[in-house]
Amino acid sequence: MPDKYIGKIVVIIYMDQSGKITQRRIEINAIRNGLIRANDLKSGSPRTFLVDNVLAWHPIIKTA
Repeated sequence: MPDKYIGKIVVIIYMDQSGKITQRRIEINAIRNGLIRANDLKSGSPRTFLVDNVLAWHPIIKTA
C-alpha cells in the first residue's frame, strides 16, 4: 500500500489472524515495517493491520 495514502480514507478487505474476512473503512495514519496504523471509522478506534493481510483496498474519493 503506497505511502501516498497516509492521511487518506480507504476501504480495505482484510483477513484477520483467524482467517475471517471483513471490509473496513479506515483512515491511515502510518505505514511502516509491514504494519498499517489507522483509525477504524466504524468503531472510532485506533487499529493496526498487517499489510500482508490486506486482500484489496480502494481509496475513497470525496466529491463536492
